[in-house]
Amino acid sequence: MQKIISYPISVIYYLIFSSCLLVFHPIQWICLNVFGYQAHKKSVDYLNFCLLRCTNLVGTTYKVENRETIPTGVPIIFVSNHQSMYDIIAMIWYFRRFHCKFVSKKELGKGIPSVSYNLRHGGSALIDRKDPKQAIPAIKGLSEYIEKYKRSAVIFPEGTRSKTGKPKEFAQNGVKILCKYAPSAYIVPVSINNSWKMVKFGLFPVGLGNHLTFTVHKALAVKDYNFADLMAMTEKAVVEGVNEYK
Repeated sequence: MQKIISYPISVIYYLIFSSCLLVFHPIQWICLNVFGYQAHKKSVDYLNFCLLRCTNLVGTTYKVENRETIPTGVPIIFVSNHQSMYDIIAMIWYFRRFHCKFVSKKELGKGIPSVSYNLRHGGSALIDRKDPKQAIPAIKGLSEYIEKYKRSAVIFPEGTRSKTGKPKEFAQNGVKILCKYAPSAYIVPVSINNSWKMVKFGLFPVGLGNHLTFTVHKALAVKDYNFADLMAMTEKAVVEGVNEYK
């Protein structure tokens, strides 16, 4: 029944959602090329605020837990499970003070108004998952960037989105490179719940009435642990915080 009800609502939702992407694309270009990084960053923040408000039309609500525990004035590596594109929208807005930059597949770097432009020009790392040699310098560059400017990288070590909410096994290479070249960083594990329900029918129609939660776990200083222990603690924290599949 929810799927049937969602069809007409989803048409309206996607029209407004797409309009936001189209409107903010030239705004981003002007902000970056005329006013510079800070203006561009603000435009991206408010784009994602508007996209979040769009999701309210389909009954989506959000809760972010323990955000106040995230260290400030240091590089941050957010390590999270991944369930849908709505993970990214929410993280950009709710963690905006940390200037989130993403490790993302290169396919997203073209063809999507606003989103592709920000990934190409906003400091994120676009990687070819079929070419590890290309991925290494891209992630290394992002590591050096967050180390220099005390900003944040977001990585989803599952490699692809979970369609059921159950986390996949974490790959280590991307996180390892981030830690190696941003030695003063803190890893912040984040558990995401219910985002997958937004796309449980695919991209269309949208799942209705979902409550998305983002739980921030204890920050771990990269310098205080060997990498194997750091990765194990991070994965354990994230997985234990994902509860809808249990």
